[in-house]
Amino acid sequence: QVHLVESGGDLVQLGGFLTLTCVGSGFDFSQTPMYWHRQAPGKEREMVAVIVGTGDSTIYPSAVKDRFSVSRDNNANTVYLQMNALRSEDTAVYFCNTWVDEQSFWGQGTQVTVAS
Repeated sequence: QVHLVESGGDLVQLGGFLTLTCVGSGFDFSQTPMYWHRQAPGKEREMVAVIVGTGDSTIYPSAVKDRFSVSRDNNANTVYLQMNALRSEDTAVYFCNTWVDEQSFWGQGTQVTVAS
């Protein structure tokens, strides 16, 4: 059974930093790309980071490029999202996501709130 659990969300000050964690189980973690998405109130869910199974390649949209960094520790079945220079528009619930056997799986989400 594929299972993803995010943690690390918090209230942070404008311009601050935070690292989120997602632990996966029930699938071949090291062979599986991992994604981070976020959803702010009243807005569509948007992808904010992608990392390949080996960790050697990442993708970010322009909204977070140069501020967010995704990494992974396959020995621990864990993916991280490092967030820096946080802005009010970064306030959202952050989810980790993966695709296994052509199905999408999501964690429960973790709340990040940037105070202004």
